[in-house]
Amino acid sequence: MPTPNVMILRAPGTNCDRETAFAFEKAGAKCESLHIRALRANPERLLDFQILVLPGGFSYGDDVGAGKIWASQFEHFLADAIREFRDAEKLILGICNGFQTILKAGLLMPSDDEGPLATLAHNTSGKFEDRWVNLLVTPNACPFLKGMSQVYLPVAHGEGRFVCRKEWILQGLAQAGQVVLRYTGPTGEPPVYPQNPNDSQGDVAGICDATGRVLGLMPHPERHILPTQHPNWTRREQQPDGDGLQLFRNAVAFFGE
Repeated sequence: MPTPNVMILRAPGTNCDRETAFAFEKAGAKCESLHIRALRANPERLLDFQILVLPGGFSYGDDVGAGKIWASQFEHFLADAIREFRDAEKLILGICNGFQTILKAGLLMPSDDEGPLATLAHNTSGKFEDRWVNLLVTPNACPFLKGMSQVYLPVAHGEGRFVCRKEWILQGLAQAGQVVLRYTGPTGEPPVYPQNPNDSQGDVAGICDATGRVLGLMPHPERHILPTQHPNWTRREQQPDGDGLQLFRNAVAFFGE
């Protein structure tokens, strides 16, 4: 199987880049961490990679909203390069703060004349949510999620409430197969707080773009790579891997198909 090269992009405040590199390397990829300023100086660096990842953290301190400043870097300085990268049938992954960034940069759904179709707003609870959640997976055309059905992952965010400008926008995303991750109860029942930790509209935890090759999600798959990272690992039957590893394996396998 070919070994894809993964660019893990950092910005001031990013703090999950090493965990994300560990996950991809365990899945068989080769990773390089690059600061956003270095990519702005030389956008052609993207040509050396097959997967672009924006990991979690607090880029630019969330000073004007989570992911907003980082998104502006994409819109004003890297839009053409990122578009060419995506159109070359490569993969883009945004986790937590990375999801906030690629959504606000229009990589998951373009804005219309009235502005953005959706955003990630403050949690309804009014506080930072740091807990584990069950997720219902509907892979559709998203290669990151191929063969997955339900996973258990941690969340850690203050602005993770997915909300669309109009209800019909969410319905359209679902019909188009772009809603690929939803919060759920432990046995698949509709969630209540804190099972849906942020009161996300439609229980949405992650969406992909129309191609399926750009994925954004609020939960952290890179924090459940080893079975010992499960909060109850000493009281459950030992598993070979954590739930999040399959997402990274799928991304690597995409380039061997």
